[in-house]
Amino acid sequence: MALSEAYMTSTKNLADILGAIRGGQAPERFSQKFLEELGFKGKNDRAIISILKSIGFLDDSGAPTQLYFDYLDTSRSLAVMASAIRDAYSDLFRVNRNAHEMSSTELKNKMKTITQGKKSDSVLNVMAATFRALASTADFSAVQADPLEPEETVGEEQASPASSDRLDGRVARQPPSGLGLSMRYDIHIHLPISRDQQVYDALFSSLRKHLV
Repeated sequence: MALSEAYMTSTKNLADILGAIRGGQAPERFSQKFLEELGFKGKNDRAIISILKSIGFLDDSGAPTQLYFDYLDTSRSLAVMASAIRDAYSDLFRVNRNAHEMSSTELKNKMKTITQGKKSDSVLNVMAATFRALASTADFSAVQADPLEPEETVGEEQASPASSDRLDGRVARQPPSGLGLSMRYDIHIHLPISRDQQVYDALFSSLRKHLV
């Protein structure tokens, strides 16, 4: 499931922490000590480490990734963040490609569906708040949204006009190209009442000769 479940119970310092990251040097490991050196010593602030891992800025060991380094370029940081958010919350953007514009209530409802109702309302609230706080630091207009998935085709290929004309192994006859008119003749035959079999034999023989 591509839906980040990392969150901060309070996001008031999130934007400031990201600003400090952009303005500082990249550490070998983004640790609690490094966070405190940036000026953020609150217990709630430590959750940013899990968030940075969830959006791909840090690896599992806490070492900065290429995304982290790209984010340090202030001319690209907003777009880098938008791309990272789209990847980390791809299930959410699959539901709504403009998920960053959704309200807290809408986000909570979608997240509840994606997580199959396994998260409490309180957790969903802070997950939604964290997403909105991250989204406020990104420029989604600088990142191309994923294209819509193509509609399924029959047998991995769209049926050709020729194949669509086949019914039960028989080919339906089409009018010649360029003609929009086709004609059909219906012939109704009223047979005379007779007990003489030869009468019918002669009649059908004549029909076969002139019509077939």
